[in-house]
Amino acid sequence: MSNVVNQLQRICRELPPEAQNTLLAFAQFLHTQHRQPPPAPPPLCVIPRPPQESVIAALKRLSQTYPMLDKARLLNETSAIVAGVVQDKNQVQLIDELEHIFARHYQIFLDHQSAESP
Repeated sequence: MSNVVNQLQRICRELPPEAQNTLLAFAQFLHTQHRQPPPAPPPLCVIPRPPQESVIAALKRLSQTYPMLDKARLLNETSAIVAGVVQDKNQVQLIDELEHIFARHYQIFLDHQSAESP
């Protein structure tokens, strides 16, 4: 591969600017023709919400339902919900908020996937 890159660089340097632009346009065209579409997201393994579920159990359940989501990106929002347990807020409402957060991040994930598709 590095030999090919070196040859392309040498050729490009020797071409006039208009021809360099043409070479770049052709390389970009080839790149779009051979680009692989991103893999389809794995199907959701929806785990039903049990009655009397705790916020921590809901967080674990939702993490299992949405394994493709980056937990670091969820941390700020989910930790605020978990802090609501300490503040003695309504568990059902906190879990509803968690479910909304995970669903929103999943939609963002899907949107990002479809934006990467050729």
